[in-house]
Amino acid sequence: MRLDRIHIEDYDPAWPSLFHEQQQALADALCEVLVRPIEHIGSTSVPGLPAKPIIDMLAVVRRYEDVRPVLPILSDAGWRLAPEPGDEGARKYSLCFPSIERRTHHLHVVEPAWGWRDLLLYRDYLRAHPQAVAEYAILKRRLAALDDEDRPKYRAAKAPFIKKTLEAAKEWQPLAPTTTYE
Repeated sequence: MRLDRIHIEDYDPAWPSLFHEQQQALADALCEVLVRPIEHIGSTSVPGLPAKPIIDMLAVVRRYEDVRPVLPILSDAGWRLAPEPGDEGARKYSLCFPSIERRTHHLHVVEPAWGWRDLLLYRDYLRAHPQAVAEYAILKRRLAALDDEDRPKYRAAKAPFIKKTLEAAKEWQPLAPTTTYE
């Protein structure tokens, strides 16, 4: 059970360093199954965007089955398996560090067919569009102030903004500077 409330903090310039602290250890553990570098995703990856202080990370692996033998290595490194609804059907792993209850990092391990490209496109769009960041910041703070315990309600209330912004990002993508998603 997660004990952390939905607490939105101002952007912390240390967040990229916190990502890098875990990135190399994860890359070493997952090196045989990764198909691309581990990415920093989510709100903490967007400079200036207030966020829950949880570093979201994305690892794209060849096959879901290939990760099972690596789970004990990740566990020894402090990562805890934290399945979310739909993970197994989506052939996805969710892990938290250092604990599920009080996580500082959340790792999403997915196969290439999963919609990971949209996560990177969304992140890159926000990084390039300060007005979208400002709008999202207001929304996140308002929703957290309304109810800081109901994560499904919080996620559902953000969904229309995310959908609208992702649609704008897909229109913008051809203009994105040398970003590749393969």
